[in-house]
Amino acid sequence: MNHAATGATTRTSVIGARELTFAYRSGATRVIDGLTLDLPTGAVTTLTGPSGSGKSTLLYLLALMIRPTRGEVMWDGRAASGLPDAARSRLRAAQVGFIFQDALLDPARTVLANVCDSGLFAGMPRHAAESRARELLDRFGVEHRADHRPGEISGGQAQRVAVCRALLTDPRVVFADEPTGNLDADSAEVVWGALADHAARGRTVVLATHDRELAARSDLEVRLRGDGGADLRDGAPR
Repeated sequence: MNHAATGATTRTSVIGARELTFAYRSGATRVIDGLTLDLPTGAVTTLTGPSGSGKSTLLYLLALMIRPTRGEVMWDGRAASGLPDAARSRLRAAQVGFIFQDALLDPARTVLANVCDSGLFAGMPRHAAESRARELLDRFGVEHRADHRPGEISGGQAQRVAVCRALLTDPRVVFADEPTGNLDADSAEVVWGALADHAARGRTVVLATHDRELAARSDLEVRLRGDGGADLRDGAPR
């Protein structure tokens, strides 16, 4: 079934989906079913919908972390989901920052080392990565935790560190999976502000969220209906 998203915008787009379909196994219900949409640059897009509607699945598909059952994820107008694993990995390293719900910091390494990881993987010289990491840690109020292990910092601080890691390479696209789901209001606002700020600099930001207030503040909301398709709500201020 074709589920082209209704209410689509015509703004410039780096990432899109064409007839995108995903099921976890052959014959299973399609979590995403024939979805076609474009995600605008210079904007925050939220993926919303009831539990089980496919928010995180769509996020991972768009980030080229899983392959669709059918259809294509488009990057810069070119089909990307069928690229070999190594090519998709290189694209993510060069162009993508990812924020996980639970930060997913390496508990055996320092905060500074965790933040530097994305830059080193992308080929950034270590001294440049460490300098940039310290700038970001200072910006988000956790520079004094640079030499601590993740187990020695709070959940809110850990998520700020995860934001620093995602922004280290100044990526064209940031994906975030429920990035404020476990945070207090003040920490959630810091994370939201960082994402909105990044989008305002001409980048693409996409986050899956249950938070209706964040969705209302986004530039574009992709509301997954639970039948594999989606509706769009466009134009809200940040």
